[in-house]
Amino acid sequence: MSASKYFVITGGAGYIGSMVTAHLLARGDRVMIIDTLNFGGDSLLSFLPFANFAWTKQDLTARAPLAEIMSNADTVIHLAALVGFPACNQAGREATWQVNVEGTRLVYEAAAQAGVDRLIFASSYSNYGLASDGEMVTEESPLQPQSSYAESKVAAEQFLLAQSSQTGPAVTCLRLATVFGVSPRTRFDLMVNQFAWQAHQAEKLVIYQENFRRAFIHVADVAQAMLQVADAPRSEVDGQIFNVGNEALNSSKQELVQLLQEQWPALRVELQDRSFGGDMRSLHVSFEKIRRVLNYTTHIDLRQGIAELHQALSLGWITNPADDRHRNHPPLLV
Repeated sequence: MSASKYFVITGGAGYIGSMVTAHLLARGDRVMIIDTLNFGGDSLLSFLPFANFAWTKQDLTARAPLAEIMSNADTVIHLAALVGFPACNQAGREATWQVNVEGTRLVYEAAAQAGVDRLIFASSYSNYGLASDGEMVTEESPLQPQSSYAESKVAAEQFLLAQSSQTGPAVTCLRLATVFGVSPRTRFDLMVNQFAWQAHQAEKLVIYQENFRRAFIHVADVAQAMLQVADAPRSEVDGQIFNVGNEALNSSKQELVQLLQEQWPALRVELQDRSFGGDMRSLHVSFEKIRRVLNYTTHIDLRQGIAELHQALSLGWITNPADDRHRNHPPLLV
């Protein structure tokens, strides 16, 4: 194993950030988390015994002393954001831009000032918007953001990729598939997890456009992708965009329901073909680039992730899943 590194993670108490932190601490790296703790800090409790772990409660948009916090860091993983189109719609465009675009600029400038070597930015495959039927979406595909959330992620990417790594950190943008699975701060407002929670509650699932396809990835595999980017030769990841996922996990909502019924056989489902005016993405996403460049692959499929959710919910491992801290926004129409 290579020598330990120092990571600063914005949004490190969140769904993905807490899982990344767990992976880094497990291999002996030093981690500093920057987070507003808007959803509480329970996800950090298991990390407190680690001597190589620290955290600070800061708001990126409030001119926090970011460069000082990032001093001597090797890598910044920028996760802090208003995440998802419902949360961004609720907050409004101005607030979304302030957090997701201006916040990203502040993080980059602080990282450059602190002499950080790398910056990994968590973006989204929602940037692609709507694609032609059957078209395989790659990193070179046109961006057609359909929400203020996706627009803000595109704008943040454009800012970061326009910067020079000769005067600042090497930037890598990761367009994540829809994330699922259990983490120290599990969210139940993402499609797979939300479906599992509704199934556990014996609620009827009302599914719109059941043949629409989405790309999915387990939260632990997201963490692994970020570690591989951080460890890769700088020249392989500098200024690069990677879709993060696996074609084997590109699934329709109908296929997802069938997997849920393996764990919850009594699950009732009502299929609706009409448009509901929400997120209408239906995409076939290619992950060939990250597989080729970084030899990256996922390890947890949908069936395993759903079984994990079933176990966690059935055994009561997640305290009060109905609490707002397990959601970035109200339940979605799906």
